[in-house]
Amino acid sequence: MNAAPARFPCVVLAGGQARRLGGGDKPLRTVGGQPILDRMLDRLRPQVQSLAISANGDPARFAAYGLPVLGDNGPRGQTGPLAGVLSALVWAETLGATRVLTVAGDTPFLPRDLTDRLGEAAEAQADHIAVAASAGRSHPVFALWPVSVALDLRLFLAESETFSVAAFQKRHQLVSVEFPFSTDSGGPIDPFFNINTPDDLASADRMTKVRTP
Repeated sequence: MNAAPARFPCVVLAGGQARRLGGGDKPLRTVGGQPILDRMLDRLRPQVQSLAISANGDPARFAAYGLPVLGDNGPRGQTGPLAGVLSALVWAETLGATRVLTVAGDTPFLPRDLTDRLGEAAEAQADHIAVAASAGRSHPVFALWPVSVALDLRLFLAESETFSVAAFQKRHQLVSVEFPFSTDSGGPIDPFFNINTPDDLASADRMTKVRTP
């Protein structure tokens, strides 16, 4: 009998300023009558051990979710996805976890097997970062990170002139996991489709009308 897949903590990176959407929190925008964050949590909860949200500013706007809200804490006061990853690693270590999953907070259709597949790929590679990909394109924020990289990430943020997630990942061994497009009715949909513009929001609304819940 196969062992149950390992479960890891997960942090939703929700610190973007949504400038092209007129500002505000993208995860709280509505798609198909439901906040994006609600859709994401519905998909993530069965996959992970525990959840937190990475966001700056007043955490009260996420109070209804009852989840820890982690502020960015880069060594030079940096904010952004990579500083959010550092906060995620530090939080996961306090839980005694060996790895933590991060996901972008504007992706309502993320895979329901994201953690299992990344975890399986990383199982034999204890020091590797497992990174999701689709259509041959890497999605660096969708990654399963060993908490042991936290010290190097803090050093990188202290010394580097770039705060790119992909640039930091190049300092480490990676394993890429390709995810197929959804085959739900209505045509193939990239599970990492993310929302940056009003057109993206309208497209996501249309997708919810042809997808299974």
